[in-house]
Amino acid sequence: MARAAGRTGDVMEAIRGRIASRALGRGDRLPSIRSLAATLAVSPSTVVEAYDRLVAEGAVLSRPSSGFYVSAGAVTPAVNALPVRADRAVDPLWVSRQSLDAAPAALKPGCGWLPADWMPNAILRRSIRKLARVEDALLADYGNARGALPMRQWLARRGAAGGLEIDPEQILLTPSGSQAIDLVCRFLLKPGDTVLVDDPCYFNFQALLQAHRVRIVGVPYTATGPDPARFAEILAAEQPRLYVTNAAIHNPTGATLGAQTAHRLLTAASARGLVIVEDEIFSEFEPEPSPRLAALDGLVNVIRIGSFSKTLSASVRCGYVAARPDWIEAMVDLQVATNFGGASPVAVRLIHDSLMDSAYRRHMEALRRRLSAARREAARRLADLGVAVFVTPRGGFYLWGRLPDGTDAAAIARDALREDVILAPGNVFSVGQSAPDFMRFNVAQMQDGRVDAVVRQALARARAERG
Repeated sequence: MARAAGRTGDVMEAIRGRIASRALGRGDRLPSIRSLAATLAVSPSTVVEAYDRLVAEGAVLSRPSSGFYVSAGAVTPAVNALPVRADRAVDPLWVSRQSLDAAPAALKPGCGWLPADWMPNAILRRSIRKLARVEDALLADYGNARGALPMRQWLARRGAAGGLEIDPEQILLTPSGSQAIDLVCRFLLKPGDTVLVDDPCYFNFQALLQAHRVRIVGVPYTATGPDPARFAEILAAEQPRLYVTNAAIHNPTGATLGAQTAHRLLTAASARGLVIVEDEIFSEFEPEPSPRLAALDGLVNVIRIGSFSKTLSASVRCGYVAARPDWIEAMVDLQVATNFGGASPVAVRLIHDSLMDSAYRRHMEALRRRLSAARREAARRLADLGVAVFVTPRGGFYLWGRLPDGTDAAAIARDALREDVILAPGNVFSVGQSAPDFMRFNVAQMQDGRVDAVVRQALARARAERG
């Protein structure tokens, strides 16, 4: 079978080669099945399979009773790879675009995910193999409007373990964590509303909120959470509709919400009718649970969202929203209207099977230990570069550091990009542009020593330019 597959591929490559060399042009008829089989010394069935695959690719057209022809889209002029746009504005989408579009050899200490070889790929592969045996309906049909019940039950059990008693019917699965936030925004916001975020905060919160045409206000973030006094002042002055924040381990600072701060936030929010969206995407990286606004509030005015892209896979995606029953009911209707079927049943099954795999817990325990060592090592190396870390995180893979001598982090990031090193300058995280000399570092993506060398050289050039 392997030999047959190889010969089919050889035939396909032969035809592609003729098209690329212009021996066959657009609309030209391909050799007959029998003649090509004789020329290449393969069976006619091998040529049939090769032609059928080329038709599926769109390179070849099949005309019944006539033969096979080169399609109009098969001949494509050679185009050099588009360069990374280093000249675009260093805004909340800058790091995302640079990271997603990076060349395979690029180093990405500014990106927001773990390297592929740090992920539980063996667990995912076992779950993928199970898909071969699932019922046809899972592969072909839309899913339940709320999402698969076993996944929602798993989330409810995890919530209960963290002090949040919740019914699975209060949980809605979404195609991703970002789309969970988008759904909440569609439900609760209208253009012109004011939304409060941490300063600094996850840059995509800003990008998404800008898409909803709302006014964004930042509250200073400290080592124990948002400044409670400023939080109360901003609520009184700005009357925001929503506050969006991270639970467990804050992005980008790595800080953890303190119990007293959590109490003061909820008191102020309740008095002003503020809805809080708490993103717990980093919760599994904590060694021990920290205070959760959703658990303390009981989902009265707090909405919990999350996903599995940091712990399982950014390629197989599923997010979720947990909220009070009437809000979930309304958001189910909204998701059906805007994204019929919601989360992919196949993706949800893969994620659920992976979470249920006995090896997943052991993987996360090992990953937390590995990240702990990586954080210590990265902090030491950053100190050698003169970078001062804001806080020592309890978990996760980010360090938030201040560059030496008030160096412009955006300039350093542009400089490093020329060396195929992608960094995350501080002001992309700051609504008030209050972090010009800060940088977020992904410790798992700093294993290559070239990162240190490029940052050191960029810092040296910046010092030289300042005189």
